[in-house]
Order: sequence, then C-alpha cells, then structure tokens
Amino acid sequence: MATAAPTVRNFAAIGGFEAIARGVTLSVFPLSLYRVWGDAAVVSQIYFIVGLISLLTVLIVPVLMRQVPRRWLHSAGVVLYLCSALFGLIGGQLIALALLCTAVGTAVAFVCYNANVLDYVSKEELGRLESLRLFYAGTGWSVGPFLGVWLLGFWRGAPFMLVGLAAALMLISIWRMGMGSTRLDGRVRGTSPNPLRYLPRFAAQPRLVAGWLLAVLRSCGWAVYLVYVGIFAIESGLSDQVGGLAASLASMGLFAAPLMLRWMQQRSLRAAVRTGFLWSGSAFVLASLCAPLPWISIALLLIGAYFLVLLDICGGLPFLMSVKPSERSEMSAVYSTFRDVANILTPGIVWLVLQVGPLAAVFGAGGLGLLVAWLIAGRLHPLIGVPASERARLRSGA
Repeated sequence: MATAAPTVRNFAAIGGFEAIARGVTLSVFPLSLYRVWGDAAVVSQIYFIVGLISLLTVLIVPVLMRQVPRRWLHSAGVVLYLCSALFGLIGGQLIALALLCTAVGTAVAFVCYNANVLDYVSKEELGRLESLRLFYAGTGWSVGPFLGVWLLGFWRGAPFMLVGLAAALMLISIWRMGMGSTRLDGRVRGTSPNPLRYLPRFAAQPRLVAGWLLAVLRSCGWAVYLVYVGIFAIESGLSDQVGGLAASLASMGLFAAPLMLRWMQQRSLRAAVRTGFLWSGSAFVLASLCAPLPWISIALLLIGAYFLVLLDICGGLPFLMSVKPSERSEMSAVYSTFRDVANILTPGIVWLVLQVGPLAAVFGAGGLGLLVAWLIAGRLHPLIGVPASERARLRSGA
C-alpha cells in the first residue's frame, strides 16, 4: 500500500488505464449494436436507456459513499469493466449489457476519481492534471478505437479481452497508489445522503450552472461524433472500419494536449473555451451540409473533434474552479451528471431528428448545440482561472 498521497502523475496514470478500457470498445459498441439490430434509431434508444441508468447511478454514488469506503467503491466501478468484458465475450444481444456495465462503471469511477482529485490536487495544479491526464490517455483513445474495430474483424471477443486486461491493471494501480481511503471519511458521514438536496444550492450559483452546461454540451458533441460517424459511414457505403479510424484520428489530438495547454496559458480561460465551441460547432454544421460528399463530411467532423479535444482540457475548469471547498463531495456528484445527462439528451434528440431527417442532420443538430455553448461561454467572468495575485495586479492596473 502506498505511504504517500497520490500525485498528479498517479492520477494521470489511472486515467490512462481507463482510456484503454473504454477506448478499445468506443467504436466497437455502436458497430456491434448496429449489426445486431440493424437500425440507427434502435441504437439510439439503447443508448438512451443506458444513459438514464447511468445518471441514476451517479446520483446514488454519494449515498453509497456513506456506507462504503471510497477506494472500495472505486474498485467496484472498475470491476464493472470486467463484467462488461465478460458480456462482450458472450456477444449477441448481451452486447447491450456490456455497454450498460461500461456506462455504470464509468459513472461510479468518475465520481470517485473527481472526489479524489478535489481532495489531493490543488486548484493551481488542475490545469496541469487535465493536460497530463489527456496526454497519458492518448494511446488508449487514439489507438484503441481503430484497434478494437480491427480486432473485431478477426474475433468479436478480442476487443473485450483487452478491456479485461486494462481494467485489471487499473484496479491494481488504484490499490498500489493508495488512491482513496479504505475507511469511511468523517466528512462523508456528516453530509446529506441525497445529492438532489444540493441541487437548489447548485442552481443558486450561476457559475456552477454555466460550467455544468458547458460540460454537458461538450459531451453531447463527443457522443454525436463517436457513435454516429461510424453508422453514417456504413450507410454511405464506406468501410465499417471508418468509424474506428475516425475516432482514433480524433483522439490523436490528445498528444497535442501540452501544446494546447501552452496556447491556453497565453489567453484567458473564457477565450479558450469559446474558441473550442465556436469552431467545433461550425465544423459540425458544415459537415451536415456536405453529407452528399461523405469523405468531406467526415473530414469536417474530424476538424470539429480536434476542437473538442481542446475543450476536454479547458471545458471542465470553469466548474471545478468555482466549487467551494466545503461543497466538494456534493458538487462533485452534481458535476459528474454531465456525461450521463448528455448520454440521455443526445440519443433522445437523435431519435427525434431521425423521425424527420436523414442521419446527417444529426451532425447539424450537434453543431447547433455546440454553438449554444459558445454563447453560454461568453457569459463567463473574464478573469476566471487567473491566479488571485494576477487578478489583483490586473485590477490595480485597470
């Protein structure tokens, strides 16, 4: 067992293992579901149900934290990745259960991971952690999607063997690094077991609401890209490996995370966030208009995805930098709902769009959502993310 507190590099390593566990099946799930049911609308309905269950899980995790030590709870989330690998090996319609286990496991692990980050990592280190985490995760997210689809062509269970291996390594690392306590935290015992009671306090803080909405819309953009590009390629007569290749190429942007962080440091956080949403949204809308030329459409979506990578580095900071220390556990649970809300919102909207338009219209709807986020980001405080000493200097200069 580790004797020192986990470092930023330790947290980044855990993120790297999780990226492999999730990245390998990133494009395998939508492709496998489409092969079993043969209908993009049905695939959207499955994702909708999975997203709803995942959201309920996020809301229950703080209740579980009152009864289960955080490291054990985090480990339980990782074990669900192992269950996903098992269902994936069996195949058939059980692939939907594999997706569910991955989603629920991600929800549990994400809440625990963020709670640990807020306990061990200072605000000044958050930007460095996000950059380093994404850089460590680069291999899993960039190679994983294409590798998973490529292995699927040889044996449908091969991608899930890799998931099981990565999950096992992640579980071992959590315990070796001493991430999270094996005993109940007294602060957790004193908090409310119902995270919904903190929603009024959350809603009363506009900065938190804005930060959460930005995270939701960013996640919606990724959901549109990762789930529906592969299906769009198949319906356009392209190879079924295009979806995995597109996801891998987009994830290669993670290797540019240090350069993006350096670019961000020369600008305000608000400017960086608005740049990401403006260009990703514009690219998605143009991709929808260029649908008769599928390769051009996919290329535009890829450009938009690179700006989503920029948002992965800076898009969560407006929320994390606005959280009061006394509300870290509760607001961490509230913030963690962004991915699950997006996973409910995206397939729901996609299903509605498919009732009146072609699949390409989904990219236009996603682009409009990102442009809405650009407008919301314009209301962020100009000095958010600037160190207190620098803010004082700027104000005195003004």
